[in-house]
Amino acid sequence: LFAVSLLPLVDGAAQILRQPKPSTSRAVQMTARISCHFSGSDFLNTFIHCYEHKPREAPKHILYVQSGVPYFYEKSYRDIFWAKKVRTESICTLTINKITKQQEATYYCGSWGRTALENHQVFGSGTKLTVSGNSPPAHSEILQKNHGNQTTYVCLIEKFYPEVIRVTWTDEAHKEVTDNVVQGDPWKATKEGKYSISSWLTVSAANKDKNYHCKYEHESKEHSLQAQGTYYMLRIFILRIIRDLTFSLQ
Repeated sequence: LFAVSLLPLVDGAAQILRQPKPSTSRAVQMTARISCHFSGSDFLNTFIHCYEHKPREAPKHILYVQSGVPYFYEKSYRDIFWAKKVRTESICTLTINKITKQQEATYYCGSWGRTALENHQVFGSGTKLTVSGNSPPAHSEILQKNHGNQTTYVCLIEKFYPEVIRVTWTDEAHKEVTDNVVQGDPWKATKEGKYSISSWLTVSAANKDKNYHCKYEHESKEHSLQAQGTYYMLRIFILRIIRDLTFSLQ
């Protein structure tokens, strides 16, 4: 829907808007807050715009704020929305009051930047608001399969809600691994509407002894799972044999 622009500005800086939470859940009549982090020059004088987008509908321009009171595009928005800039942290927060099912949507922040060639609009990645309670994954595990000179790890995360989740792989140095990673889409796994997801990492024989981590970030919980390398698994196997022999000799 929206593309995040990284075009260089006239003054040489780059303007970036980041929405750290891909999703958030609230019960009816509660308050939701969606933050937008600004990187670039002159946050004080930059107009931050807020948009609401629902499936199969055009995005709605809710408001914009520079300093002080925001400007609303419809009078009715005043009773629901508010926006405030925290200058010391370069953060703009959109507040949604007394939410109902009508406010279930994805919310984007945006601003205008200027390059040597043109003016352009920069957007955040969006935060999806779900009007109901969230549910952390009920189960997660890493499965391992060896085939030929390769090893495939499958990270399975089950029964969470809402469906927005980030899954990443990291190596022993805690660096993100992106090569030979296949990311599946969430699927509805239960009648209650909870979701599951899986991610695959394939490593060569040269890396089979390394340990990898599968990390998931859900609005209700963050967790990291470790996939043990072949050397580690062999060491555990030997220790178990020694333990069993020790017990049998007692």
